[in-house]
Amino acid sequence: MKLYRCFTGPDDQTFCLRVSQALSNGWELHGGPSLSFDPLRGCAIVAQAVVKEAEGEFAPGIDLAKM
Repeated sequence: MKLYRCFTGPDDQTFCLRVSQALSNGWELHGGPSLSFDPLRGCAIVAQAVVKEAEGEFAPGIDLAKM
């Protein structure tokens, strides 16, 4: 099965570490990042999708963070 995740958050070190951790666990980038500006927080918000091939069949409730 192919799994999909999308990380979002402020464009900071924490966001980059979350994506980097997923990449080190076998996830691959799915396209480039998207950026937006949040005027209430006064910062850039980034989104990055990742995908991964995994054994088994899809079922609701899969914990993607543990894949």
